[in-house]
Amino acid sequence: RTHRLVSAVAVFRGAQCVWRYLEAPSLEMRNFSDGFLERYMDTAGPEILESVGAYRLEGSGAQLFSRIDGDYFTILGLPLLALLAFLREADVLAG
Repeated sequence: RTHRLVSAVAVFRGAQCVWRYLEAPSLEMRNFSDGFLERYMDTAGPEILESVGAYRLEGSGAQLFSRIDGDYFTILGLPLLALLAFLREADVLAG
C-alpha cells in the first residue's frame, strides 16, 4: 500500500536548463474499511477526482495515510523548498 509521487521542477535561462530537481516522496496508506472510504469520498466531493490519487493531503485526505516520507510541498506538486534554495543561491531571492 505504499506508493511514490514523483515531482520535478526545472529552471531555464533562455533555452538552457540551468537547474533541475526531482524528488519522489513515499506515502503509505493505512488499512481502512469500505465504509470509511465511502464516507471519505462523500465528504471530499467530486473535486477530489481532480487530484492525483483522488486525495488531497492538505485536507481530509491526510486521514488515508499511516506514514509519509518526504517533503510535504513535493507531495502537493512542487518541490518548493528545493526551488527556493536554488533561487537564493542564484541571488534571485534574498538569502
